[in-house]
Amino acid sequence: MASSSRASIPTDEGIDYSDIEAKYQIPDENPFDSVIVVDNVPIVDAGKKAKLLSTVVKRFVGKGAPIKENNIHMPWDDKTGKSKGYIFIEFPTPEDANHAIAVMNGFQFDAKHTFYLNHFTDIETFATLSEQYVEPKIEEYTAKEHLRWWLADGKDQFLTYRQDDLSIHWHAKTTSEVQTSRKNWTDLFAGWSPLGTYLASLHRPGIRLWGGPSWNGFSRFAHPLVKLLDFSPCETYLVTWSSEPIARSNVFSEDDEGNHVAVWEVKTGHLLRTFPQTSENEGEGGPSQKTKTPWPALKWSPDDKYCARLTPGQQISVYEPPGMGLVDKKSVKIEGLVDFEWCPSVVDEEDTAPAQKGKDKKVKKERENFFVYWTPEIINQPARVTLMGFPSRTVLRTKNLFNVADAKVYWQNQGDYLCVKVDHYTKTKKSTFCNLEIFRTREKDIPVEVVEIKDTVTDFAWEPRGNRFAIVTSNDPNLGNAGPGITIKTEIHFYQLETGVINGKFKLLKKLTNKTANTLRWSPKGRHIVLATVGSSSKFDLEFWDMEYLDGVHEWGDSVRLLGSGEHYGMTDIDWDPSGRYVTTSSSSWRHTLENGYTIWDFKGQELQKHLQDRFKQFLWRPRPKTLLSKDQQKAILKKLKEYSRTFDEEDAAEESTASRELVAHRRRLVDEWKAWRAKIRSDSDYSKKVERREEATEVIEEWIEEVLEETVEVVE
Repeated sequence: MASSSRASIPTDEGIDYSDIEAKYQIPDENPFDSVIVVDNVPIVDAGKKAKLLSTVVKRFVGKGAPIKENNIHMPWDDKTGKSKGYIFIEFPTPEDANHAIAVMNGFQFDAKHTFYLNHFTDIETFATLSEQYVEPKIEEYTAKEHLRWWLADGKDQFLTYRQDDLSIHWHAKTTSEVQTSRKNWTDLFAGWSPLGTYLASLHRPGIRLWGGPSWNGFSRFAHPLVKLLDFSPCETYLVTWSSEPIARSNVFSEDDEGNHVAVWEVKTGHLLRTFPQTSENEGEGGPSQKTKTPWPALKWSPDDKYCARLTPGQQISVYEPPGMGLVDKKSVKIEGLVDFEWCPSVVDEEDTAPAQKGKDKKVKKERENFFVYWTPEIINQPARVTLMGFPSRTVLRTKNLFNVADAKVYWQNQGDYLCVKVDHYTKTKKSTFCNLEIFRTREKDIPVEVVEIKDTVTDFAWEPRGNRFAIVTSNDPNLGNAGPGITIKTEIHFYQLETGVINGKFKLLKKLTNKTANTLRWSPKGRHIVLATVGSSSKFDLEFWDMEYLDGVHEWGDSVRLLGSGEHYGMTDIDWDPSGRYVTTSSSSWRHTLENGYTIWDFKGQELQKHLQDRFKQFLWRPRPKTLLSKDQQKAILKKLKEYSRTFDEEDAAEESTASRELVAHRRRLVDEWKAWRAKIRSDSDYSKKVERREEATEVIEEWIEEVLEETVEVVE
């Protein structure tokens, strides 16, 4: 039996194991899988080789692909004594090489060189390509969605954020239509980019950008636990901030660890640089003093050419994107520096109309970027306001100030005027008074005018694209210590620049007394302004004013008229739409939970829509980019404005009538449904029997009531 059992055991002879070997075969690792080729590298001589390698290492490290100089091989041309324009980089693993290609291929190294990366092993593939032409398969064209598609409709859009629902609405005069709505679209809040192209949502892993009519996500910025974001004025760059220090990851390198601020390129999603967190009290009170993080952390020039970072009391550091190198490799050293602001416009918009055939060519006047900064009094030096051009670093204007308690800078949106609100100490230094130092930056030598204000100025606002400003003043003893139920009395002052006279000055146009308004909101088109009482627990007033109510010649200040007034209980925010025709007031649950929601008004103060919504959080109008029309084209439209207005009025009337017809039809349908249900119930036999039994069981009870009509008393003696 034993021999028979051994004879039945099969041997390896005649058995094919090729399928198993193919399935479990361990492929030999190619040592060149972890080597990549970087093409279009700048050609340099021996003197610049070390600097180029160092810069390449920094760029790769900044993108989360750490390398070292000894891992780079740069081919050399001995005849010319220069590099050949490409390099080889070896990584520890093929996975690291794949990641480097993913994040660095197409990277803009400088203005003339864009990196193109490939695997070293792909060179053999390219070298053995067949010489026989094979016609490529042409993929069907798929049109991409236009990111500014909403401008073609002529209507404005706005977003609302309620509970976990974020919705985008089309705005009409009396109604609003939801264009799209999603649940959990954001974890914290949402925001529009400055020109309205992108919608940004904040999440735990980072920020996501959305756009197009289908609202597809197209960019991610992996900054964990991000809390704040800020776009550059032209939407080219994005700045993010998190309270948690940056940790090393696929995006952030070892050099980024511990920083809080990150700068990104919007279109590519590339990380450009990170910065440490600075505080407003840095250099003043030491580490034990409670600090506050200033925002925005970086301030951008209006053309996105430069971004600047403030180090309080020391310097302004200006960087040039996308390389984010320090301009001229040095900061602007300013002892005691408190704050600075870029001029918001460097182009004279009056001269930007394009040349037309047969007419004189108009040349665009463009100024050098410049910013204003101020320093307090230091020892025997007075406080100082300085305008500095950049990158020339030329001082354009300086104004010395004395007995300064505080100062704040306000630019007019076109950069024509600058107001520095200066709070001065009185001689006893027990109280303060205010002066407005107004710089006319378009005029020769930048003259300065001083407007003296006796009371405390609590709010200041320039008229957009105009030469007027408004201020809120108060001498109320409760100012600064207002408790619940206490209303601060204020005064509103309107000033306007005198025109048609030599050396015209800013003159008081109108003064409003015995008010409670503490917030000013100009229309983005100028002329109209809203005065509001925000933050009070007892007053929620709104007033709508027109600065040009009268046409033609009239007395100074007579054209300022009140158009209407209103009230919004619990109001926390006010915002004009981009057209300057509508105003929104909202009550956010982030501030309180009383009657949350939003109300839409027209510029005359008439309430058009009111929406009360539980746990309502946010309302934002979608911004519009600047018009592409020239000044002449805009003037031609203004001449025919009545014709265009007639068309829009007809559309508004059609929408209103459509809405009315729909409402009437809906009500009629409800009445018909009610009548049908009632008839059905009445026809039911059980119902008739119940009604009869109820009538039989009803008892009639008569009640006699005696009433005394007259009563007399007779006395018998």
